[in-house]
Amino acid sequence: MADQHSSSDFTELLAAGLPAGPPMIGALLRVPLEQVQRRMLQRLHEHGFDDLDAAHLPVFQYPGPQGARPSELAGRLRMSKQALNYLLGALERLGYLERQPHPDDQRSRRIHLTARGVATVPVIRAAVAEVEAEWTERLGRERFDALRAALLELNVSES
Repeated sequence: MADQHSSSDFTELLAAGLPAGPPMIGALLRVPLEQVQRRMLQRLHEHGFDDLDAAHLPVFQYPGPQGARPSELAGRLRMSKQALNYLLGALERLGYLERQPHPDDQRSRRIHLTARGVATVPVIRAAVAEVEAEWTERLGRERFDALRAALLELNVSES
């Protein structure tokens, strides 16, 4: 897919007195992530999960919420507990997950995907695999593998 931004976008930024220049790494990472998320939602909707929207996707992101405490998941997703609890409540009402007491500590709750929630996982993984196949075709196997290896290395160093 060709770049959807023209040089006039940058010219307009300059005319408005805003700093411009080539996109920095954050933008370069964001655009492909948005492509992946759009594909995930498209496939989820095609498979009958049309009540999900982009705001719900972080809860399902790898490695998933299964067995996590809401506070742990909020930390992993870098969002407030209040924001996460709002999402969890919505997903619970839609039938994708349940918050259950921990067997050893009744005060602690754990997140458990329902059968409907578990059914989203192969759809999401297949959608991402489609994007990876398209990017492999576009970049070539060697360049795609190098991209993946670099991202894995950056993810390990972030832990």
